Amino acid sequence: MLAELLTAYRGRPDVIVLGLARGGLPVAYEVARSLGAPLDAFIVRKLGAPGHEEFAVGALASGGRVVVNDDVLRGLRVTPEQLREIAERESRELVRREAAYRGGRPPLDVTGKTVIVVDDGLATGSSMLAAVQALRESEPAEIVIAVPAAPESTCREFAGIVEDVVCASMPTPFLAVGESFWDFTQVTDDEVRELLAAPTTAAPEAPPRPGPAELVARAAIDATGGVPPTDVLDDLIGDARVVLIGESSHGTHEFYLARAEITKWLIAHKGFNAVAAEADWPDAYRVNRYVRGLGEDSSAEEALRGFQRFPAWMWRNTVVRDFVGWLRWHNGRRAAQGERQTGFYGLDLYSLHRSMQEVIGYLDTVDPSAANRARARYACFDHSAGDDGQAYGHAAAFGAGPNCERQAIEQLVELQRNASGYLAADGEPAQDELFYAQQNAATVANAEAYYRGMFAGRVTSWNMRDKHMAQTLGALISHLDRAGGPQPARVVVWAHNSHVGDARATEVSADGQLTIGQLARERYGADCRLIGFSTHSGTVTAASDWGGVAECKTVRPALPGSIEELLHETGRGSFFVPMHDGSPAAAALEVVRLGRAIGVIYRPETERQSHYFHVRPSDQFDAMIHIDSTRALEPLEPESIWVAGQNPETFPTGL
Repeated sequence: MLAELLTAYRGRPDVIVLGLARGGLPVAYEVARSLGAPLDAFIVRKLGAPGHEEFAVGALASGGRVVVNDDVLRGLRVTPEQLREIAERESRELVRREAAYRGGRPPLDVTGKTVIVVDDGLATGSSMLAAVQALRESEPAEIVIAVPAAPESTCREFAGIVEDVVCASMPTPFLAVGESFWDFTQVTDDEVRELLAAPTTAAPEAPPRPGPAELVARAAIDATGGVPPTDVLDDLIGDARVVLIGESSHGTHEFYLARAEITKWLIAHKGFNAVAAEADWPDAYRVNRYVRGLGEDSSAEEALRGFQRFPAWMWRNTVVRDFVGWLRWHNGRRAAQGERQTGFYGLDLYSLHRSMQEVIGYLDTVDPSAANRARARYACFDHSAGDDGQAYGHAAAFGAGPNCERQAIEQLVELQRNASGYLAADGEPAQDELFYAQQNAATVANAEAYYRGMFAGRVTSWNMRDKHMAQTLGALISHLDRAGGPQPARVVVWAHNSHVGDARATEVSADGQLTIGQLARERYGADCRLIGFSTHSGTVTAASDWGGVAECKTVRPALPGSIEELLHETGRGSFFVPMHDGSPAAAALEVVRLGRAIGVIYRPETERQSHYFHVRPSDQFDAMIHIDSTRALEPLEPESIWVAGQNPETFPTGL
């Protein structure tokens, strides 16, 4: 499995494989033989604490490089003299092993080479860190770490130190390296000598079975423009009530267009009656009014003007404009036939101040006294600057301003308690407007907690946001079920892959991170489908920093070991891959790989650290759609810097 993830290095003359002796040598041998690369041992000795030798305080690597944990040294009160004695003893053993393993042969020269450092696994990573630091002194071109098993946190730490990290599996919880092996007996010196003497540089034998890319290519179904054939879609969707369709960037034209076309088919042929987007509730509801022939907007472009907050291009773009126009036309036909229409809704919670205004505006029309009470409660938020929810959260979290949690919850409870009295006006419009106000009040309460939670850690705030989206989806389905007669509500969700995919199939699960995709699977079970999108290269609309202008940026080719690279290697341009059809391709997609996630910010200069995380595609999605080459999404108001980015560019030199 590990060798399969390293196929990008196969047959390259500049590649050397180093196994950390002794346990890493059997794994390194299989990797070197598969790649047709020379193999050598790299020796690292653990520096054990005096009296507790099994507990490492550091490590000593070939070349005399010593790495120590200063905190552990201080905690165990290890003196410099004791450390020197330990290092000298282990240094003698290191020299003995080097001589014994190589039989007098000099070590391989790694200068200017791509060095793949292999061990049987990583726990704390101290031995591997010593090896990497020692190797850097020999100036290799690249260092790649490859291990069969490691905790996600250790893999992430090394991703910022070396050029590539390949972890074949990341068990959760990670107990010990040995737990990932059927046979974890000690490797002997004789076995190390035999492995180093065995040839690995002959041309690699043809694999006895097709490689992962070939298996996927056989199972792939052509999807022109990213839209699978209708019979394939029908088989995938079946009777599902909730279909989440992702995107691996917030700025790719093909993702948006294919998702819109699939959604049109779901609405027209499968009876879906709501689109719920990763968008703010009030701004999306303005679009909802327009597509249902309500409100004051006279065009799709005008209906989208509510999206002013960064990044406006996510929804104010040519594809969404055209879809909104189509949905208005479709609903007009449905209304003329007396049939149910399809709405457009938002799931996100960034509209703290806008939602407060909408709650007050609704109450002004049905209960002016309640509106005054809402103004008094929401006045608590006036201490923060303008519409900046983050400024409120910072002040509330650190005691520099009032905490408005109680006021936000009180307003939500009062609105819910008085709901029946506000429905004196009969009919669906009154129910819709009440539901709109209730969800705005819920958004205020959840946004208040979210902005405070931002300063408690990334996972905390992420989970608050995705839980809010899942709660809003559930509330929307319940509302549509009450209002829609005998036919159940069926909802299409538009969001990023990182939200749509099941978090349990990614490295972030180890940190306790959730996604709306995971929560939807847990709540709706067989009535839920998750679809992901991916691309190999092209251009994308994204900013360089939060709040920055939209730029048209070049997307770098996918990294080795990524799902995007695997799909690219099929040689197909645009195709659909099912994840659970029992085919050999499904088994190939069970392997842990890197997955790319470009949000509203794209930083190609830190591509690996900023935009990749480990995923198990077969469990992350029910199906994936890959479009190998894609182009940037066009904003409705492209700025000059975006237009300039459309000019041809020679990647990666720009010459």
